[in-house]
Amino acid sequence: MSIQEVVPKGKKRIAGLGSALVDILIHESDSFLEATGAAKGGMELVGEDTIHAILSGTRSEKKIVPGGSACNTIIGVSCLGGQGRFVGKCGQDDFGDLFTNGLEKHQVEPILFQSMSPTGRVLSIITPDAQRTMLTYLGASSETFPHEITDDCFADSAIVHLEGYLLFNRELMTTALRAAKKAGAAISLDLASFTVVEQAKDFLMSIVQDYVDILIANEDEARVFTGFSDERSAISALSEKTEIAVLKVGQKGSYIADHGNIVRVEAIGSGKGRAIDTTGAGDLWASGFLYGLVNGFTVEACGQLASACGYEVCQVVGANIPEEGWKRIRLLIPE
Repeated sequence: MSIQEVVPKGKKRIAGLGSALVDILIHESDSFLEATGAAKGGMELVGEDTIHAILSGTRSEKKIVPGGSACNTIIGVSCLGGQGRFVGKCGQDDFGDLFTNGLEKHQVEPILFQSMSPTGRVLSIITPDAQRTMLTYLGASSETFPHEITDDCFADSAIVHLEGYLLFNRELMTTALRAAKKAGAAISLDLASFTVVEQAKDFLMSIVQDYVDILIANEDEARVFTGFSDERSAISALSEKTEIAVLKVGQKGSYIADHGNIVRVEAIGSGKGRAIDTTGAGDLWASGFLYGLVNGFTVEACGQLASACGYEVCQVVGANIPEEGWKRIRLLIPE
């Protein structure tokens, strides 16, 4: 079986299920981050009051945009010219309107359930090394119920892309996996954060073996999941658990295992200057990779397109690549 045979033929839609969140981005010092008590580069669930308290102590300019891991990926798919659908839940408030309008602006089909709770948000603290640390208030996004995941959510989808943060809601994750399989879609899972993997490793192991076709991880996530720190051992271990495995290694590029055959893809843009912000880098990498898969690209072409998306998003604050960046990325799409 080849990489193209993982994705059902005749379908191009990529549906994402995840947390409907609004990103609040601030630039701050390492000492400011340290004072919050958050683990640098990780993700921590917090109350709404914690985010308010931290924001009250910063003078940094705030940037507020639609976010959430799977949402970022699906918006990226749409910007590449693909068919994107996002499934999630938001509140009936200004942030909910901002989120919905962001999807529609990027021509992503929204399937958004409504809640009386506030729309979820992520405070992303960006330190001078461009690393981002996330403090997440899930709000309405945590109230997506298993019974709301109907056949319509994933109908006509080639790939259903799930964010690792759903591992905190095991019943919802299990329902989504079963629904995706029933729809005949390939299942993609982005591990999302090493802290998520640490807290849900046993459950994660079981669902990867039983359901996941495409597994995407960075170095830290792969280390926690496989126990290996060196790249070759980590990608080999990942490849034993699923048909397509990805190990992202930042400026060094990525390793992609296609049914055990490992390909190294060099990073695009390496040496062209330091990143401004890594927010959304992994999410947009997945946009390019999944878009390539549904369009029948080679492993190398999928990886190169993914790398270009990851590079461009690191040159801006937040996870929204400007149109100039998308024009450069589209030049890499095979004729």
